[in-house]
Amino acid sequence: MSEEKTVVTSLEEEGDIAADYLEGLLDIADLDGDIEISVENERAALVIEGGDLTHLVGGDGEVLDAIQELTRLAVQTATGERSRLMLDIDGFRADKKSALAKLAEETADEVKSKGKPIKLAPMNAFERKVIHDTIQKIGLSSESEGEDPDRCVVVMPA
Repeated sequence: MSEEKTVVTSLEEEGDIAADYLEGLLDIADLDGDIEISVENERAALVIEGGDLTHLVGGDGEVLDAIQELTRLAVQTATGERSRLMLDIDGFRADKKSALAKLAEETADEVKSKGKPIKLAPMNAFERKVIHDTIQKIGLSSESEGEDPDRCVVVMPA
């Protein structure tokens, strides 16, 4: 079996373990939700949709982040390996990703026109990664600076 197939199989197994954990969590909370499992960017990715799940996201995704961390710990306990899975609930991360990509594009345009670096507001690791990935696709460079929770992205001219 090729190494790539082994990685995908391992990530699919990680997704199955995470889905079982999340189903248990939804049952305990007496909530309805459909769980979809996929593999994206060399990570297991799970999406919970349906029912009224907005309180599982929180005001700015803080509850979603906590549930994602608990799910990663459950997977790590089952497999003995650190998990990097991504969880989305009710499309929160997908919407956030779109908004961040738009912010990165607007910032890149401004950096190109002014020729000076622009420092964005502090962001969590997920948000910074979306910005870095988008800036890289545009052909500019970016770097993170500072310490959490005040770590931010600086977009630089080419």
